[in-house]
Amino acid sequence: MLQTSNYSLVLALQFLLLAYDLFVNAFSELLRTAPVVQLVLFIIQDIAVLFNVIIIFLMFFNTFVFQAGLVSLLFRKFKGTIILTAVYFALSIALHVWVMNLRWKNSQNFVWTNGLQALFVLQRLAAVLYCYFYKRTAMRLGDPRFYRDSLWLRKEFLQGSR
Repeated sequence: MLQTSNYSLVLALQFLLLAYDLFVNAFSELLRTAPVVQLVLFIIQDIAVLFNVIIIFLMFFNTFVFQAGLVSLLFRKFKGTIILTAVYFALSIALHVWVMNLRWKNSQNFVWTNGLQALFVLQRLAAVLYCYFYKRTAMRLGDPRFYRDSLWLRKEFLQGSR
């Protein structure tokens, strides 16, 4: 079972990674004249999203629900977050590659194609949803019901098997 002190530490790490993601999304365009710095920020942002995915799955593996073999119950409860995180990660990588390809050699010009602008808006919308759902999932995984056998779990299992 996840101890309270460990959960607080894991939650703080998750929020730190989310805060970094928010920081890069908010301020990376200000560094367009320094493409190397922007590239490093983008790489660290993508790695932070991957770390958040790893942490969530480690939290899943630590639950009684997972250890009892009810993986489908966890997936059903949190599939929105899992799918949204994958979509956000793909959009982020696509945006980062496109931005770096357009601006690497000529960082002084302000280049915005229609496709890049559309991808930018989609990625930022996905970022808002990702932050909300990821944070909600991280908080919900602190619920003690996921870490012990209970009547709730038995009811969920019976409803899922129908």
